[in-house]
Amino acid sequence: MIAEYGRDGPSLPPVGGAAADPLPHDHTQAILETTKRVAGLLKASGKRFALAGSVAAFAHGLPASFQHDTDFCVRPEDAGAVVQALEDGGITMRRAPEDWLVKGHSDGEEIDLIFELARRPVSTELLDRAEIRAVDSVWMPVLAPTDLMDSRLAALCEHYCDFGDLLPMARMLREQIDWDRMYLDHRDAPLSDAFLYLLERLRVVEPRERREEP
Repeated sequence: MIAEYGRDGPSLPPVGGAAADPLPHDHTQAILETTKRVAGLLKASGKRFALAGSVAAFAHGLPASFQHDTDFCVRPEDAGAVVQALEDGGITMRRAPEDWLVKGHSDGEEIDLIFELARRPVSTELLDRAEIRAVDSVWMPVLAPTDLMDSRLAALCEHYCDFGDLLPMARMLREQIDWDRMYLDHRDAPLSDAFLYLLERLRVVEPRERREEP
């Protein structure tokens, strides 16, 4: 880079260029507040639910750093009652292009109400495995670490294959995750299997002997 010289010495352009984009706004605390508000309304509705996504990972011990939304799992048969409960609580709800979730909006933050996780309908059994955890001092059911990792691996596809946030989750929750189940459920999916192999090479998990199919 060539500096332009002025009266007081070299004049350098600002770091990142004159038109550099500002840093993204940190939504962490706002998303936590929205999470607590939604959880309170869901508990009052009497319908089963569990926190999912990055806020669920935070509840299990990962550092809090959120930019997008908060996710909740509910059973498909409870969808109408849950949507009504959130609307009655002042949350704006709207249909999404996908048929497995409904989106909400509260105080500038997005909410995903999910009826299908890891390509399977949210079930009573899934919610039974949820753990009661404190999320910024509010207790609520949170997806179990194994189910959380299962849903993230199932979401990997050619259009979304980012291991960047999966790796810290695997490192920090490795003792809480049933890796045998992950291997059996995902070994036939190329992207998920590649991630599990990466974890072995990085010694995050114990390597499994990989036998060729007869």
